[in-house]
Amino acid sequence: MRDLRTQRVSAWVDIIPGMLEPLPPGRRWVLRGEAAVRSAAGAALGLELPREACRASTADGRACLWQGPDEWLILAPTADAAPAVALSQALATLPHSLVDVSHRQTALCISGPKATILLAAGIALDLDERSFPVNMCTRTMLAKAEVVLWRTQPDAFHLEVWRSFAAYVSQYLAEAARGII
Repeated sequence: MRDLRTQRVSAWVDIIPGMLEPLPPGRRWVLRGEAAVRSAAGAALGLELPREACRASTADGRACLWQGPDEWLILAPTADAAPAVALSQALATLPHSLVDVSHRQTALCISGPKATILLAAGIALDLDERSFPVNMCTRTMLAKAEVVLWRTQPDAFHLEVWRSFAAYVSQYLAEAARGII
């Protein structure tokens, strides 16, 4: 499959280099299930699935983002096929839902000292680090597009967006950046 991620986004990231960057392709799964599923999946992935609302956990290049009381977004590098196999085996006897959404989404990194100001142009959340600390994540709206926002460092955010909205989100952020750079 042709990687449209860079084709659709690259025209806009050049406007704000270093502040808005497309992230490499990755694997993504949405996992739904009860406490037993959370425990089994955590053991299979080698990281604890977050129990606290709107939190992320990471280990060995993998990440798990809490999306709801029984829902997690699991992220892994493209070369890491192990999670799918390990999860299938660990969850075989448990009622759950595991959906590969790798081709549905793409990711952007928004970073730098003005990252929160840039995101505030389209997100109606308090992004101050005291309110939205490192490893906090949430599903929200950026302008008119649904995104998953995850603060990975004090001045860096990981933004998951559906591929069909990637150009719109990039263009929106590039336009907003013109007013703050």
